[in-house]
Amino acid sequence: MPRLFAPLLALSLLLLAGGAQASYITRTLNKPVPGGVAVVDLGPAASAPSARFDGKPVLVVKEQDNWLAIVGIPLTQKPGTALLNQGGRTLPFTVGSKKYPEQRITLKNTRQVNPNPADLKRIDRELAEQIAAYRSFSPALPSNLILDKPVNGPLSSKFGVRRFFNGEERNPHAGLDFAVPAGTPIKTPANGKVILVGDYFFNGRTVFVDHGQGFISMFCHMSRIDVQLGQQLRRGDVIGRVGSTGRATGPHMHWNVSLNDARVDPAIFIGAFQP
Repeated sequence: MPRLFAPLLALSLLLLAGGAQASYITRTLNKPVPGGVAVVDLGPAASAPSARFDGKPVLVVKEQDNWLAIVGIPLTQKPGTALLNQGGRTLPFTVGSKKYPEQRITLKNTRQVNPNPADLKRIDRELAEQIAAYRSFSPALPSNLILDKPVNGPLSSKFGVRRFFNGEERNPHAGLDFAVPAGTPIKTPANGKVILVGDYFFNGRTVFVDHGQGFISMFCHMSRIDVQLGQQLRRGDVIGRVGSTGRATGPHMHWNVSLNDARVDPAIFIGAFQP
């Protein structure tokens, strides 16, 4: 079965073998847990419908005759019934439960655990820039929903891990870490546009790529950035090199995926999700 998915291409060959079972996109991406993805069937329509979750616009694609909402579920979402709003109607879907492990990290630079007042001002400014990037919503459809790995290497830290730095709990891990050497090229997993480039207190050298309709990749801790703000990228283009800038204990590639301003498990999009 091909990994490439073009949202405007009917996937009839993929569905013939499955009959009336769930669509290919649903079978592949529907992992409705906190930090996961819900695929909600919006039914047929002559033109693309719009949908919102928690007041934020949602990625909508077409498969066969039906439109599907690809909903990012934040880690803070409580298990139970959640509601998607679409065209004056409310569509419920169920969010299951998932337990994430813990990770304890020791940092020699204690400012990376307890920043000083000047650091905090910088962090607040940088956080506002990054939140604005995550909340951007461009009209173009993503080139593919099944993504390539940005680098080839083993995972060193999974998504959603509760993190303790020098014994103090901080935000859960919002992405995947790949254990690869410094200088390894990082490739964009889908077409996109560079919407933010920066060198941040926690994230180090960072690039945000907008794949379309709120589907966004973020890469950080890079040693070098090889793209510019506003640059259009093709799937597989090199955006930079692996490093250990920012809050990092050593070289690795950190990758976030965001849908409708919710950070979700990138493993879902590369076929590596573990319930």
